[in-house]
Amino acid sequence: MDMLRRIVEERMDDARRAERIVTMAELRERASRMARRSLAGRIAAERDPAIIAEMKAASPSAGRLCANYEPAALAGKYAEGGAAGISVLTEPRYFLGSAEHLVQVRACAKIPILRKDFIGCEYQVWETAAMGADALLLIVAALDPGLLRDLYGLARVCGLDVVAEAHTEEELLMAAELPEAIIGVNSRNLKTLKTDLNVLRRMAAGLPKERITIAESGISTPEEVRELHDLGYRGFLIGEMLMRSSDPSATIRSLRQPLCRAR
Repeated sequence: MDMLRRIVEERMDDARRAERIVTMAELRERASRMARRSLAGRIAAERDPAIIAEMKAASPSAGRLCANYEPAALAGKYAEGGAAGISVLTEPRYFLGSAEHLVQVRACAKIPILRKDFIGCEYQVWETAAMGADALLLIVAALDPGLLRDLYGLARVCGLDVVAEAHTEEELLMAAELPEAIIGVNSRNLKTLKTDLNVLRRMAAGLPKERITIAESGISTPEEVRELHDLGYRGFLIGEMLMRSSDPSATIRSLRQPLCRAR
C-alpha cells in the first residue's frame, strides 16, 4: 500500500472513532454557526501573487520542521507578511497536526483558512466546517471520481471553498470538472516525495484560463514565483520554506515583491 492510501485509510479510521464521540448532527449544528471567508475570492482579488502560507510541525519528507510550534503566533506573522490565506495541517501522525491548531488560528486570523488533511468521507467534511475552516483540500489521487464529486458537492453545501489537488494531467482534467474548485497543482511525487518544478511548468499548459489555480510544493524563490505566475498560476502554497524561516513575514513579502517591482 502506498503512503497516500495508508494515510487516507488511517484518517478514515480516525473519523469513525471520532463519530462515536461527536455525532454528525452535532457537527452540522456547530458548522451552521460559523461565518465563512472566501479563499477563492481573496486569491482573485490579489493584484500580486497570492501566497497561501502553510503551517505544519513536521512532514514525511522533511521530518520535524520546528522545535517550538505555535500556530497562533505564526498566523500573526503570516498575516503581517501579506498572506492571502493560511493552510493548517491537521493530520496527527506524519505532520504532527491537530484540529486544535486550526481552532487556534481561527481565533486570531482574519484571512481565510484552508484545512490541509487527507479527506475521504462525509464526516471529515462536516468536521472541517465545524472547526471553523473556510476551505478544505481534496486530493484527486486519493478519491475515486464519484466520491470526489460527492465530497466536493457537500463541501460547497457547507459553505467551504475546495482546493482540488492534481499531480498529473489526467487528475487536472478531473479537478477542472468541479465547477467552482480552486485547482491546485502539486509538484511533489507522491511515491518518492521529491518535488520537481518542471511538473508545474509542464502542467501550466492545461490550466483552465478562467479558473483560480495555485502551485504547490518546492517553490522557494521570488524568481520561481514570478515565472510560475507568468505561466498562469494565481496563488502559491508555501510551507516548508516558511516553517524554516527566522522571519516568515519578510519571507512572504519577498515572494510577493518581484511582480510589484515589474509593474
